Amino acid sequence: MKIQLSFFATFFASSCVAAFQNPFIRRFPMVSPTVCKSVSKDVVETQSLTKDDLLGARDEIDKLLREKACGPIMVRLAWHDAGTFDKNVKAEWPGAGGANGSIRFEPEILHGANAGLVNAHNLLVPIREQFPAVSYADLYQMASARAIETAGGPNLGIRYGRVDVESPDGCAPEGNLPDAEAGPEGKFGGPGGTALTEDPEARGHLRKVFYRMGFDDEGIVALSGAHTLGRAYKDRSGLGKEKTKFTDGSTEQKFADGEKAPFTSGGSSWTEQFFVFDNSYFQVLADDGADEELLKLSSDLAVFKDEDFRPFAEKFRDDKDTFFDSYAKAHRKLSELGVKFSTEPIQLD
Repeated sequence: MKIQLSFFATFFASSCVAAFQNPFIRRFPMVSPTVCKSVSKDVVETQSLTKDDLLGARDEIDKLLREKACGPIMVRLAWHDAGTFDKNVKAEWPGAGGANGSIRFEPEILHGANAGLVNAHNLLVPIREQFPAVSYADLYQMASARAIETAGGPNLGIRYGRVDVESPDGCAPEGNLPDAEAGPEGKFGGPGGTALTEDPEARGHLRKVFYRMGFDDEGIVALSGAHTLGRAYKDRSGLGKEKTKFTDGSTEQKFADGEKAPFTSGGSSWTEQFFVFDNSYFQVLADDGADEELLKLSSDLAVFKDEDFRPFAEKFRDDKDTFFDSYAKAHRKLSELGVKFSTEPIQLD
């Protein structure tokens, strides 16, 4: 089995449950089929969605994010559900993939890149039971958006009313998510998926993956900036360290409001305060004198090395507001890839 760090997967390692896998792993050992059977058998309930349902679900998600400090893995869950989209697939919905809740079914939940995400899904199940009119696709995107917003990030203006796929028939093929490091053959990407994304360079691979979704260079760099959150784990991805001075518990980690964040020690972070969303990821990458214990992967370094990525990375490094504007636009677009709305989309803010 090829063990590789996926670009999406590395974005947000969670501290909420020690068993959660690092968000950026593309081909981890498979999640146990026994664990996922309850996910596969999930039944979609059709009820009329109201704004009150969404507000109630949002309140519960906010509590969950604070109590479990699980924002990073919620971002990963939503991105992996949406990031399978291929704009070139002209099939009837949900044939092109996207944010449709398919990740809760086998075989998609068993894809290597999705290792550990069943745990994130399971945290949201009680909220779905409380608000059954809210689809899983909406819950995933809501939890991701609130993770960013409550960490000090921009208001994302997410819209709701997504329709869930109703069976494993709606699952996306494995291989559409990006890699953060090259495989044993020295190439990024590999077989599978809806389009070839293999490339000897990180920048080429990222473009093949994100252009397939409909993003441009600005969007790719902006989404990379979400690495300000979370950690990568050596025992899961082979990258980073088992612990650093920022993740071993000796450095107090705080939420954006200054309150101490509970977390399990371990892993390598891209930034010193990995529960706060800001533009420090770009500042660290651009600083040759940055602490050597902070993570800089090939896909990260590409945003400053590539001549077309670099102008955006420099702007985001120098101006947090500019980064937030571009990030909000890119995240919002990602959240609606391949979406089918059951009614007129509902926006809460």
